Amino acid sequence: MLATHAPPSLINPLQLFRSHSLFSRTISPFSATRSLFVRTVASMAGVNSSPDHVVGTWYSVPELRLRNHRFVVPLDYSLEPRSSPKISVFAREVVAVGKEDQLLPYLLFLQGGPGFECPRPTEASGWIHKACEEFHLILMDQAWFLDACSKKLLLIFDIRIYIYISFYPTAEIFLQRGTGLSTPLMASSMSQFKSAEDLVDYLKHFRADNIVNDAEFMRVRLVPDAGPWTILGQSYGGFCAVTYLSFAPQGLRQVLLTGGTPPIGNGCTADTVYRVCSEQIILQNEKYYKRYPQDIEIVREVVNYLTASEGGGVLLPSGGILTPRGLQTLGLSCLGTSAGFERLHYMFEGVWDPVLVPGSPKQISYYFLNAFERSIAFDTNPLYALLHESIYCQMIFPWMFDEIHALTKFKDAAHILAEKQDWPPLYDTNMLNNNKVPVAAAVYYDDLFVNFKIAMETASQIAGIRLWITNEYMHSGLRDRGGKVFEHLMGMLNGKKPLF
Repeated sequence: MLATHAPPSLINPLQLFRSHSLFSRTISPFSATRSLFVRTVASMAGVNSSPDHVVGTWYSVPELRLRNHRFVVPLDYSLEPRSSPKISVFAREVVAVGKEDQLLPYLLFLQGGPGFECPRPTEASGWIHKACEEFHLILMDQAWFLDACSKKLLLIFDIRIYIYISFYPTAEIFLQRGTGLSTPLMASSMSQFKSAEDLVDYLKHFRADNIVNDAEFMRVRLVPDAGPWTILGQSYGGFCAVTYLSFAPQGLRQVLLTGGTPPIGNGCTADTVYRVCSEQIILQNEKYYKRYPQDIEIVREVVNYLTASEGGGVLLPSGGILTPRGLQTLGLSCLGTSAGFERLHYMFEGVWDPVLVPGSPKQISYYFLNAFERSIAFDTNPLYALLHESIYCQMIFPWMFDEIHALTKFKDAAHILAEKQDWPPLYDTNMLNNNKVPVAAAVYYDDLFVNFKIAMETASQIAGIRLWITNEYMHSGLRDRGGKVFEHLMGMLNGKKPLF
């Protein structure tokens, strides 16, 4: 949360309230059943690969060779393969120049988000450069995952409003169902459904269990002799990796987690997560205003201006409305990553239009309003809002479906999804307690999104996991110093960094 330092009279209606949650029930994330995953892979092993796997030609960016793969996969893996409707999943293979035909092991990257397509590689840099020295990388646009968190609590302390933040990673390789080129679910494409019920019936298949199903579908077609592969899970991608460990460990050679150790306890609710995250949220606000004390007055002025405006806010370029509570969502792209403070400061630096004509009224600049909308990106990635809070409580509130133009048409679907209670489980603690797959995890001590205490509790449930606990990086460590992070985790698994 970003503290606004607005007068108490403006903030009182928001103080320490429990929002009417879109997600009012707790779903158990556990199961001892892996038969669906095993049956699915077995039933598809003999299928001719040519109709369901199209391979593109190699092309180049500096120091890398790439080619595209398109897979036709079942929408619903619980049905027999020929009975289910089909969707397309896109993956991009990346190797170092000259290594296209070498028999290197495969590395699958599971991106964060959720609901955001992976960036397209433009050169060999960061962790991708390091990985291509040893692996064929596989890049894929993201499917969806629903979890156990059930209730929302907007935390407000004294006269401050705190903006909670999420992180969208920038170097992904696994293009998962519903995003990018994988039968993308955008505001425009989802409008094809005739009713909210029809849309929900479709969206219910975009969860972590089906990301794992898709990954297994691809693995047996990509990896020689259908051997296991290594996976790297960043943030939400790490949550998916733990689902993979729970239900399809036979497909895994090694697992790397970066800021992606999910809450898996029976008591996982949004209240629980917010409670443990609140101290870090306050600390980040204090750090921000200590670094940029001049922004205290600027943010207060913006809140006052929005509150005094007709309708309690100002129109956004898209047709939505920016209100004081909407201003809070700026934290979705700031405060929890390495350069987030600077981005936020520069936005507020240009928040007001210059007065060109004496006597003209003060107004918020188009620059700021446009930057605000770009920061939330719900117009191109609405899945984040539709399904995200149920995976990890990332401050998605009912009012957003009234104030954010791209989401208004999906309000009914969001409420139906929120009330749905018969979700299959996503984690199996018995399997995790008996895990045999080598796992190394970077746990960021100051992580604002994946709380350190919760991460440690989950790590204690994964047998054999090795932890690298550091405060050198924030949640964006893989993006900021990817080569070093990747090399450190691989060293933990290959013996270069022995146990001590």
